[in-house]
Amino acid sequence: MKNLLPITYVVLLLMACGTEKRSEIDFTEWGNYWFQGKAEISSFDLVQYRYGEAREGEGVLIFVTEDFSRKKHVKLDDPEKAGRDKISVLKMNQTRDFVTGIYPYHMMLSAFTPTKEKSYGLKFTASSQEWCGQTYTQVNKKNESSYQGKLYSYFEAEGDASFTVNGIMEDDLWNLIRINPSEIPLGSVKILPSLLYQRLSHKEFEAEDAFIKLSKLSESRSIMELNYSSGFRSLEITFEHEFPFPILEWKETQTKSNGDKEITHAKRKAVKIIDYWKRNKLEDEFLRDELKLRF
Repeated sequence: MKNLLPITYVVLLLMACGTEKRSEIDFTEWGNYWFQGKAEISSFDLVQYRYGEAREGEGVLIFVTEDFSRKKHVKLDDPEKAGRDKISVLKMNQTRDFVTGIYPYHMMLSAFTPTKEKSYGLKFTASSQEWCGQTYTQVNKKNESSYQGKLYSYFEAEGDASFTVNGIMEDDLWNLIRINPSEIPLGSVKILPSLLYQRLSHKEFEAEDAFIKLSKLSESRSIMELNYSSGFRSLEITFEHEFPFPILEWKETQTKSNGDKEITHAKRKAVKIIDYWKRNKLEDEFLRDELKLRF
């Protein structure tokens, strides 16, 4: 029993020390922007490829910080009582709305990435609603190198399925840009393609070999390029070079087996910093006009 006491102290000491913090980030400047109790909302003109044709639509990116539960991977109701279970995350909600023929698509992606702790995203969800039915995917971080996921689908071939992914998440890259582009893993990576891409392609949830690079386009703009080794998919995200690294546009290219390319593209049209969750009255609808929202 005497030997157990020092071990207990060591465990508690390690817990108190916490995990490695992100470096190369001025968290005073960072906090002044992201911890002001508001969200950043950006609207985008969207061209989304579906069923082999380009569809005009609208995209929205919502970035906001939240107090998150390490254990449950949900937003905390009472952060002050959570103790070490509380972790600060940057949440991205991405929505895409477009029409295919007579019926509409409503798609949403969420990503939750620790702000100060040097870690990849903790949780990712994606949903898709259209007149045929709806699907929901959730992926949770298991350890430093793997994720566990579940898919709930109205398609018989997919059904309710569970899967494990060894690697990182493409959908994490959006948050890492906003935290600081220096946090993006460069070079060769093992990465799971976006959950929205998985939904539209119905491909298996498997990490693939890819290559990531960052480049400066001009004095004010930079670009992150993700190219999959298969040659069938790439992602480009263009953002402002200086903090807070706002995203200006993105492009997804899917190369078909016959060499034809389907390019989904989104370009920012408006941005607003606002506590949108408090703006739910009829009199607040003018804010949609300021964001140039159509859907």
